[in-house]
This record gives sequence, C-alpha cells and structure tokens, in this order.
Amino acid sequence: MRILAAALFLLSAWAQESAPNTLTPAEAKAGWILLFDGKTMNHWVDPRQKTPPGDAWTIEDACLKAKAHPRLTEDLFSEDSYRDFELEWDWRISPAGNSGLKYRIQDHIWLSQRFGLRFETQVEHAYDNRIATRPDHGQDYVVGFEYQMTDDTSNGDALNHIKHAAGALYDMVAPSSHPLKPVGEFNHSRLVVRGNHVEHWMNGTKVVDSALDSPDALQGIGTRWKDAPHVYELLAKQPRKDCPISLQNHDNDAWFRSIKIRKL
Repeated sequence: MRILAAALFLLSAWAQESAPNTLTPAEAKAGWILLFDGKTMNHWVDPRQKTPPGDAWTIEDACLKAKAHPRLTEDLFSEDSYRDFELEWDWRISPAGNSGLKYRIQDHIWLSQRFGLRFETQVEHAYDNRIATRPDHGQDYVVGFEYQMTDDTSNGDALNHIKHAAGALYDMVAPSSHPLKPVGEFNHSRLVVRGNHVEHWMNGTKVVDSALDSPDALQGIGTRWKDAPHVYELLAKQPRKDCPISLQNHDNDAWFRSIKIRKL
C-alpha cells in the first residue's frame, strides 16, 4: 500500500507539473502569474469586445488561437504592463506560418493601404496620419521588439533571412541554433528582459543573448526603418519602458498556451 501511495503521489505531482495552463505550487510561490487559463481571455484585451468586434483571435483546444485571414489583423495585448520580467509559453504554428511575441512595445498604428510604397514607409505614413476611430477592416501594426515564431522549413521569410528564423530577435539578432520542433508540435519558449538585456530561449536552449541597444539591434533598426524616422526613434530610444506584451496575428493560424510571467 505504501508503494502504491508513493506511486500515486509521484503521478499526481508529474501531472500537475506537466498539465497545460496551470502553475505548480512552487511557481506560484516564486511569483509566477498565469496569463491564460485555457478557457477565457482573462489578462488580455479581448478584441472581440471592441467596436467593431475583432475576428483575429479565438480560444480553441485550450489555446489562444490567432486566426488566418481575419478582417482585422491585430495583435492580442496583455492588460498589464511589464518592465523587467521572465515569460514562458508554448506555441505551435501552421505549415509555412509566421507569428511572434512582441515586447517593449512603443506604439501600435492602424495602417491604411498605400499601394506602391514599402511597408515601412506605409507605417511611417500611418504614424503621421492616424486613423481616428477603429476601422472595420485593416491591420494594426505594433512597433516593438519581437521574439520570432515561424515554420523555418517552409516559411519564405525565415528561409530568406537568418534574422527572421524562429527564436530570433526579429531583424536584429539571429538565433545561435535552431532547436525547433517539427511544424504542428508545440515548442516551449522563454524570454528574459532585464533593462535592455534580453535572452531568447527555445526548447531549453538559449538562442539569443543580446541587448535592445546593442550594435546589432541598432543596425537592424537603422537598416529597416531608415525611411521611417518616427519608428526609428521609438525603437532606438525606447521612450516607454513599462509596456504590454502582445501575441502577433501575422495572417496565419498559430496557437499559444501555458503563458506565465513573473516580474523581476
């Protein structure tokens, strides 16, 4: 009976530790906060409750799901803001899909379609000519730093640029390795932000160890946003330090679960 009781105790402890969308007692004691309970949009600004309602996000199979081809392409923002923090989450992506987690967010801007202009020029134009009310279709572009999540085997953006591969500090620092699981399987990611120092982890491996004002980051900002001075200033100088995080809808299906954070 003692052996059976011990086995049941170990099984119960393992199940609690591995169950999605839960915290262990040790995590709760250490200050972790669960940002998704598998059922509700608690802790997130639900775009479905806005006017007009958003269609980019839903809850499916105990995951927050970014839906492909929404009428309103927009990120899912946390209700609270964070400065120094540690964040963990699980994610999976659709074949050839692309998504990201954005942090140290400086602004977000509804884009109006400007044919013939580079995307970055469109963002700058939208910054100078802001849409006054929430539209019924379009894209809300988030100005911030991005932990990239993508299908590296089939996504053209990832295949064409190493700084666009999964785990990268998008456009700024390439991942040092590629411990990515096959598309359709869940990956486990970790992000650590202390001041301007950041660490990107994927499936237990540190893939980025850099700073948001490192030479590589500033070069990436300057190269991409050279024709968008307002966006360049926001990213290079970071006037906002206490910021929400956001899960990106990049017009592809993506799933997120077991999202937890603690302030440092």
